Amino acid sequence: MKHLLLFSLAASLCIFTCAAINPPKPYGPLPTKQQLAWQDMETNLFVHFTVNTFTDKEWGYGDENPDVFNPTALDCRQWAKAAKDAGFKGIILTAKHHDGFCLWPSKYTEHSVKYSKWRNGQGDVLRELRKACDEYGLKMGVYLSPWDRNSAKYGTPDYITYYRNQLKELTTEYGDIFEVWFDGANGGDGYYGGAKEKRTIDRKTYYDWTNTRKVVRDNQPDAVMFGDGGPDIRWVGNESGMGSTTNWCLLNADTMYAGGDYAKFLGEGQEYGKYWVPAEVDVSIRKGWFFHENEEARTAENILNLFYQSVGRNSNLLLNIPPNRQGLFAENDIKSLIGFKKLLDQEFKNEVKPLKVISGFNRGKEYAAQNMADNNPNTYWATKDNVTTASAEFDFGKTVELNRVLIQEYIQLGQRVKKFKVDAFVDGQWKLLTDGTTIGHKVIKKCELTKTTKVRLTIEEAKACPVISNVKFYLAPMN
Repeated sequence: MKHLLLFSLAASLCIFTCAAINPPKPYGPLPTKQQLAWQDMETNLFVHFTVNTFTDKEWGYGDENPDVFNPTALDCRQWAKAAKDAGFKGIILTAKHHDGFCLWPSKYTEHSVKYSKWRNGQGDVLRELRKACDEYGLKMGVYLSPWDRNSAKYGTPDYITYYRNQLKELTTEYGDIFEVWFDGANGGDGYYGGAKEKRTIDRKTYYDWTNTRKVVRDNQPDAVMFGDGGPDIRWVGNESGMGSTTNWCLLNADTMYAGGDYAKFLGEGQEYGKYWVPAEVDVSIRKGWFFHENEEARTAENILNLFYQSVGRNSNLLLNIPPNRQGLFAENDIKSLIGFKKLLDQEFKNEVKPLKVISGFNRGKEYAAQNMADNNPNTYWATKDNVTTASAEFDFGKTVELNRVLIQEYIQLGQRVKKFKVDAFVDGQWKLLTDGTTIGHKVIKKCELTKTTKVRLTIEEAKACPVISNVKFYLAPMN
C-alpha cells in the first residue's frame, strides 16, 4: 500500500510538472517546411536573360528572330561562382520572359534556343545553369512568365495547356527546383503569331491557377511558388528593394482582387491573414532588369542597405544580376557583389555576447530566457499562455559597445509579436536603443553606438505568448 501511495504521488507530480512545461500551442497560420527552408535562405540572385539582352529592350514584343540570341561566351559557372562568393544561396533564371523566347529547347514552340544560332541550336541555358549550381552548391529556381507575346494561342483556352506543358518540362527535366516565379504582368499588345494585336485576359480566372500550380506541387513538392499574392511567397509591392518595417507573414488571398491599397497590404501583409505568405523583395543591381550597356551597377554599400531593408525587415532579398551579350556578369556587377559580401561580414563580425539572460516571465526552465542566446534555432524563450507582455535582460557582465540588434521569433509556432522595444542601461537608467512592430523570421535594427552593461528586450504587445528564438548584438563598423 505504501508503494502504491508513493507511485500515486510521483505520478501526480509528473503530471503537474509536465503540464507546467508544455510548449505553447501553435497560433494562427503556420509556415510549411518548404517555406521555412526558403526563409532560411534569405538571399538569392535573379538572372534576367533573353532576346531582350540583344535587342536592348526590357519587354520584348514576341516577334524576335531566334538568331538574335547568340551569347558569345556564356558561362553559367561564372554566375554561380559570383553568387557563391557573395554568399547568395540560389539562382532564379528567367526561363521565359513576356516575349515568349525559351532558354531551353522546349518541345512546344519554335521561339527558343533550339532555333537559334547559339550552340548551333544544341544549347540549353537551363541545363548549363543546373550543372553550375550543382558544382557550387547552389539551389536553382525558374521564372516562367504567364504572359507570352509570341504565342498565337495566348488568350485562348489552348494556351493554358501550352503553358502547363512548358511548366512540366521545367519541373521534370532539370532536377530539384527551389522556387517557381510567376510574374504579375498579364495581357496587352503583342505579336501573337503575327496577329499583332492587344489581348486581355481575366488574370484571376484565365490561368486556372489551382490546376496550373498543381503541376509544380506534383513534380516539385519541395518548391515554393511566388506570385503577387502567393500562394507560398508574395511580392513586397515595389521593385525598389524596400521591405516594410511592419511585415506580417500573413495574407488573405481573396483580397488580391478586392481593390484598396494594393502595395501597402503586400508590403505589410495582413495581421489576421488566413495564410502564411512571407514577402520577397525583388530588385535589380541596375536600373533595368536586363543588361543595358549605359547603366551603372549599384555600389556594395547600396546593396548592403538593400539587405537591411529586406532581410532586416523579415523579407528575403532577390537581387537581379543581368548577364551581358557575351552571357557573362559584368565585372562591375561582380565587384559590387563581392564588395557587399565583405561589408556584410564586417557588419556581423563582432558579436557582443551576454554573460547571462534573465527574465521573470519564463514559461519554465525549458523555455528560459537564456535560450535566446544559445545559438540553437530550435530553442526559444516563451512565457505562460496568458502573458503577452514581458521583458528579458541581457547582462554582459562588463561595459560593452554595440550598435546592431538582431531578433528572431520561433515562427514554427506562428508570428505573434505586434510591438517591441530594446533599451540599454546607460548611466544608471534605461535608454531606448530601438523599437519596432513585427519580428517574424528576422529583424535587424541599427542603433546609435552605445556603451552599456545590459540590454532589455520588452515585448510590449503580442497576439499570443511570445516565442523568441534568437537575440544577438553586434558592434558594426562606424561609417
